[in-house]
Amino acid sequence: MPSLTDSLPEQGTAPVVSAELPTADEVVAHTLLNCLLREVSGPEHQSVVTDGRLLLRLPRRGVLLRVALRRTSLIGAHRFTGPVSEQRDGDWAEVDWRRLAEYTHDELWLRTGVRNEEFLEQIVSSHDAVATALAAPRATKVADAYLSSEQSLLFGHRFHPTPKARTGDPRAWSAYAPEVGASFPLRHLAVRDHLIAEEHADPASLAPLDRQRTDVPDGYRLLPAHPWQYETLREHPLLRAALDRGDVLDLGPGGQPFAATASVRTLYDGETFLKFSLNVRITNCLRKNSSYELSGAVALTRALAPAFADLAERFPGSDMLREPAYRTLALPGPDGTPDRALFEGFGVIVREGLPSRLAPGTTPLLAAAVADEYPTGAAHLSRLLAGADEQAALDWWSTYLDLLLPPVLSAYFDHGLVLEPHLQNVLICVDGDGRPAQVLFRDLEGTKLVPDHHEDTLGALPPDVAGPMTYDAQRGWDRVVYCLLVNHVAELLAALADLHPQAEAALWTRVRDTLRAYAEDQGCPPRLAALLAGVPLPAKANLLTRWERKADREAGYVRLPSPLAEDILRDRTGGATR
Repeated sequence: MPSLTDSLPEQGTAPVVSAELPTADEVVAHTLLNCLLREVSGPEHQSVVTDGRLLLRLPRRGVLLRVALRRTSLIGAHRFTGPVSEQRDGDWAEVDWRRLAEYTHDELWLRTGVRNEEFLEQIVSSHDAVATALAAPRATKVADAYLSSEQSLLFGHRFHPTPKARTGDPRAWSAYAPEVGASFPLRHLAVRDHLIAEEHADPASLAPLDRQRTDVPDGYRLLPAHPWQYETLREHPLLRAALDRGDVLDLGPGGQPFAATASVRTLYDGETFLKFSLNVRITNCLRKNSSYELSGAVALTRALAPAFADLAERFPGSDMLREPAYRTLALPGPDGTPDRALFEGFGVIVREGLPSRLAPGTTPLLAAAVADEYPTGAAHLSRLLAGADEQAALDWWSTYLDLLLPPVLSAYFDHGLVLEPHLQNVLICVDGDGRPAQVLFRDLEGTKLVPDHHEDTLGALPPDVAGPMTYDAQRGWDRVVYCLLVNHVAELLAALADLHPQAEAALWTRVRDTLRAYAEDQGCPPRLAALLAGVPLPAKANLLTRWERKADREAGYVRLPSPLAEDILRDRTGGATR
C-alpha cells in the first residue's frame, strides 16, 4: 500500500471541534486506531489516507480497516469520526470496539510472538471507566477553574491503548475518581515516632502533613492515607498487629477534603498536593510510591535547587513545583527491616501547592484539558479562544511556545536535566484574557539526570535511588523531544488546528521559529540542529510497551515524520516559512 503521507487531502476550512461528545464505544475504537497507526501499520507502510478516509491494514491478521476523517495531520495524528469498518467479501461492514480489540490482540501476538492475557481485559476496563465518566452527572458550574480542568479528562491519552484502565469495579473506585469530581477527607493514622520514616529538604515542608489533625497523642506522628489505599492495606497482618498493640492508631477520616487530580492518586486541598501510593493499576502499572521514588523526590528537590533557581531567573514565565518531603510507615517485618508493602503502600510525597509558585493574577489550567480532542471542560482551547480569528490564535500560540520551549531545552542542554513536560505534567497559567502568562512543570518522578552532568550528586546517593534517576544523553533527549514536541506541542497544536484547519502548517512554522531562535542564541547544539533539519521525531510506543508489559522506563520509541523541516513547511504554506 502507499505510505501514509503519499495522499493527504487538502484541509477543509470549517472548524472541526464538536460540542457533542463521542460515545465510549467510539472513544475506545478511535484510540486503538491511533495506536495501531502510530506503532504498527504506519511504520510498516500499511496505511493510506484517501477520499477523506484512513485505510489501515493489519497484515498478519489479514484485516483491512477504514474510518472517516474529520481532519488530517502533518504528523499523522489524524482526527477520526464515526464508526470503524472492515472489508468483508469486497464490501464494508461496521466493526465494534470489542472486535477491533481482538484484531489488535491477534496482530500483536503474531507480530511479537508474545502473549498477553491481560490485554483485552484492560481494554474492557478502560471502556467501562469512560462509560462511567460519561454517565456521571457533571456540575454545570465549578467555582475552581483549576480543579475543574484536572477533573475534565473523560477519555485520557489518545495514543495509549488503555488510557482509563483501573483495577476493580468502576462503581467501587468512582468515589475517588477525578472524572466524577471526587473530593473526600483523608484517612488519618497516628504512628509512634520510631515507626515513622521521613525525609525533607526543609523541616517546614512537613507542615502540610502535620496540619491535617490536631488530636494526635504525644509520642505519635500523623500519617495521612488515601482512603482507597487504606481499605486495600487495612488487613495486612503487620498493620493489624500494630493497631492491636496501639503502635498505630486509626483516627478515622477527617480534616479538610482533598480533591482528586488527573493522576487519580495526587490530591489537592487548595494549599498543597499530596501524592499517595495506590495499589491500583492505572494505565500501565501499580501507582505506588516505590522506596527509591520517595527518597528520589526529596533528593532531586535538594540537588536541583540551583538549576531550578537558574531556570526561573532566566525564564521568569516558568517554574517547577518541588517535592520537598515524604513520610511513611516503617513497621519492621520478620527480618527487622521495614516491611516493604507497608513502607511503599503508605508513602506520601508532599508537593508544593500552587500559591507558592503561581504568578499573580493568573489562573492555572491543566495542559491536557486545554488540548483535549473534545471540549470536555471549560479550560478547553475552543473556550479560551472563543471568537478569536486565525491571527489571534497564532499570536496566542507564539506566546505559549516562548514560555514552554526554552526552559525545557535549557534544562537539558545547560543542566543535564531531563524534564518530562507531557500534557499531564504542565499547567498553563492564563491571564484574565485567557492568554498564556506562565507555565508550571510538575512531577519529579519523571525528571531524570544525565550522569555526565551530575556525577557528584549521583555518587552521594544509594545506588537503588541513583540508578532510576538517570537517563543517558540520547535516551534523555528522546524523552524530552517526545514529551515536549510529540505529546505536548503536537497535541495542543492539533486543538488549534481543529479551530483553524488551514493554519496547521503556519502553527508548525511558529514552532520552528521558536526552536530556531533558541538554537541561534545557544550556538545550535547538534541535537537541536538535527531537529530543525527535520529528522524523525520519537514517539513513545505505548501500545507495544503495554503489550509486552514493560515498565515505562523501558518503553521503546517509533519514529514519526517531522513537520519541522523548512522545505516541508514552505510546501505546505505555499511560500515563505515565516
